[in-house]
Amino acid sequence: MPKMTLTAARKEIGEAVNKLVYGKEDRIILSRRGKDLAVILPISYLEILDKIEDRWLQEKARKALKEKGEIPWEKVKKDLGL
Repeated sequence: MPKMTLTAARKEIGEAVNKLVYGKEDRIILSRRGKDLAVILPISYLEILDKIEDRWLQEKARKALKEKGEIPWEKVKKDLGL
């Protein structure tokens, strides 16, 4: 995986994005002082991640709906600071 410092990214962001868009790279790690901080991904990867997250949340919701018991409204309000 290619890495790019934040300083280089500021100067070369256009070139980095082109590499992602045109398939030369599938991700670029951004670092500062040798520490990896973030990653730049093609939008298609974000769309896949969003779908995975949606499925995960749907599964959590299904499990929650199967749970027995109720939570009193006053407790919900208190927990949310309302």
